[in-house]
Amino acid sequence: MNRDKRYHNEAVETMQPEDLQRMQEDKLGKQMEYVYKRSKFYQRKFKEVGLVPQDIRSIQDLEKIAFTTKDELRESQEKDPPLGSHAAVDMDKVIRIHSSSGTTGNPSFIGITHHDHKGWTQITERSIYTWGIRPKDVIIHAVGLTLFVGGLPVKDAIEHLGATFVPIGTGASERVIFTTRLLRANVLHCTPSYAIYFLDYLRKKNMDPRELGIRKIICGAEQGGGIPSIRKMIQEGYDCIVTEGMGNSDAAPIIFGECLEQAGMHFCGQEFILCEVIDPKTGKVLEMKEGLKGELVYTHIDRECCPMIRFRSRDHVEVWTDRCACGRTSFRIRCLGRTDDMLTVLGVNVFPAAIRDVVGSLRPKTTGEIQVVLDKPGPAVTPPVKIAVEYSKEATDLENLKKKIETLLNSKLNFRAAVNLVPEGSLPRVEMKAQLVKKLWEA
Repeated sequence: MNRDKRYHNEAVETMQPEDLQRMQEDKLGKQMEYVYKRSKFYQRKFKEVGLVPQDIRSIQDLEKIAFTTKDELRESQEKDPPLGSHAAVDMDKVIRIHSSSGTTGNPSFIGITHHDHKGWTQITERSIYTWGIRPKDVIIHAVGLTLFVGGLPVKDAIEHLGATFVPIGTGASERVIFTTRLLRANVLHCTPSYAIYFLDYLRKKNMDPRELGIRKIICGAEQGGGIPSIRKMIQEGYDCIVTEGMGNSDAAPIIFGECLEQAGMHFCGQEFILCEVIDPKTGKVLEMKEGLKGELVYTHIDRECCPMIRFRSRDHVEVWTDRCACGRTSFRIRCLGRTDDMLTVLGVNVFPAAIRDVVGSLRPKTTGEIQVVLDKPGPAVTPPVKIAVEYSKEATDLENLKKKIETLLNSKLNFRAAVNLVPEGSLPRVEMKAQLVKKLWEA
C-alpha cells in the first residue's frame, strides 16, 4: 500500500495498459506450458486443434483455443473424480474444496492449493480495499461460510487486510441487530436481496435502519447493488453508501470491486486472470472499449489446481475503459445479468434485473418487487411477458399504475408486458438471491 492508502497495490492498480499486457502475456506463456503438462483435459483441447503451448503467447492467440464451458467441467468431474481431468495437481496438494451453487445443474467442485489460496486472497483483498474497506472497519458477514466461494475466502481476505470480520451467516437477523449494536459494526456484507429484506425486518420491529450505524453495504452474489433504483432505496434506507463486487466460483471469489466513485466495478485480478468479452451468440471476441456489451470469458495466468482457459462465465456485462476518477486504470463493468436468466422477446434480450429497475423507479407507488411468470421454458418468450408487480399502500389508481408500468417497460426495454399488480408483501422476500423468475412448469 502507498502512503496515502488510496490503493492496495498502486503499481498494479495504476499500471498503463501496455505494461499490464506485457506482464500478463509473460505469465500466460508459462501458464499454458504448465496446463498442457499437468491437465489431461487441456492436453486434449490443444491436440484437437493442433496446438502446442508455444502457439499461445499473446492475448490474441487465445482465440485459437475453444471455450471451456460449465457443462464440460461437470462431465470432466463425473468421469474423472474427484476434481476432474481439468485439475492439474494431485489431491495431496489440495488444501480446500469449494463448489459452484449448482443453480443451472449439479454443483462442480473447485480445489485450491496453498499457492492458489494466496492468489485468491490477494485478488479478493484488493477488491475489498477498492470497496473502501480499511483496517478500522467492523464487517458483519451476512452470507454463507460453507462451500460458497464468497464465504471463507472473503473471511481470509478481510482478516489479512486487518479489518474485523464478524461471521453471522444467513437466517439470523436478530443476531445481526444485536451484534451490530454491541460491536458498533459499520459495514454489512450481504446480497442486495438481504439488504432489502433486512430493511423491512427492521421497520416491522419499529426500528429506524439509519440508527443501526451501518454506513457501508457491500453487495454481491446477484445483480442489484448496481441497479440504480435498488441502490437508491438501500442507501436512503440505511443512510449508507452501497458498492458491489462480482466473482466466479471457477475463476476467483471476488474479481471485480467497485470504488467509492460508484462508477462500475474495477477489475482487480490483473496478475492472475485474463479477461475477454465475447458476443454471446457468435463467440467472436469483441474489442475492449467504452460501452461494450458482451459475455465475460476468463483465462487463468497463475493457477495451480483447477486452471481455466477461456472459461465462459455466462455473465453479460457493460464495460467502461476510461480512467476512473479514483485513478485506477483497470477496466470497469456493470453486470447486466446471466445467460441463464436472459429472456428473448421477439429478438430483444431482456434481463429480469432490468425489469426490476424500471419497476423500482416508480417507488413509492410500487415496492420494486417483481416476478416474471413463464408458462414454458425460455429463453424465447412470446409477448406479452407476464410480470407480477407489487404495488404499495400508497398506490391508489391501480389501473393507471398498471398502464404506466407497461408503457415504461415498452419504451425503456422494448418489449410488451402484461402486468399483474399484487398487494405489497405478496411476492417472496429472501435473504440470499432473489428469485425474479417463476417457472410454472416446475411448480
